[in-house]
Amino acid sequence: MVNFDPIFVGLYGLAIGQLALVAFGVLLVGSEYSSGTIRTSLAAVPRRGMVFGAKVLVGALVGLVVSVATVIATFAVSQAALGPYRTTFGVDGVPSAVAGGCAYLTLVCVFSIGVAALLRSSVVSLGILIPLLFLGSQGLGNVRALRAAVQYFPQQAGMVLMHLTGPQDDPRFAHDYGVWGALAILLAWTAAALTGGCLTLYRRDA
Repeated sequence: MVNFDPIFVGLYGLAIGQLALVAFGVLLVGSEYSSGTIRTSLAAVPRRGMVFGAKVLVGALVGLVVSVATVIATFAVSQAALGPYRTTFGVDGVPSAVAGGCAYLTLVCVFSIGVAALLRSSVVSLGILIPLLFLGSQGLGNVRALRAAVQYFPQQAGMVLMHLTGPQDDPRFAHDYGVWGALAILLAWTAAALTGGCLTLYRRDA
């Protein structure tokens, strides 16, 4: 079958499935602000950095476990459905794509935690994250004048990490970086969000 990529079929659904981890990351922090329980948490543990670090650690661990289970199950089920066109975990390119999917979903979850801590609102955080991760890069990425900047959005880096961008020699899919560059971009977005969230927690009243 011409131009058929079983990896693309197996992992593309994760671009939509990430919504669950985004919502989890946002609610992990945002729900405390909306309910006022953040005051109780800080009264019990006055060291704000420790409170924030614990939340990030818990969110990252849960995100990692869910990501690994989701990516492996999604890929296995989709390949079983493809019949003679399927691929396997042992084929060249598949292990790195699956590992990339796990890394991307985990980092998106942690990134969402940082954004929620920075904005202190679940509604506002989701209102920004959903367009950023689901709409902006897909729609704006098709605008030639914006493509050079949009390629550095988290979702675009995630697509590269999961090998879902198509051939690099096709101008519709070309990016100025590879897999390791994509990982660095996602780590930079995540670090920036966590830094902003931590500073906000330190500098503003609960």
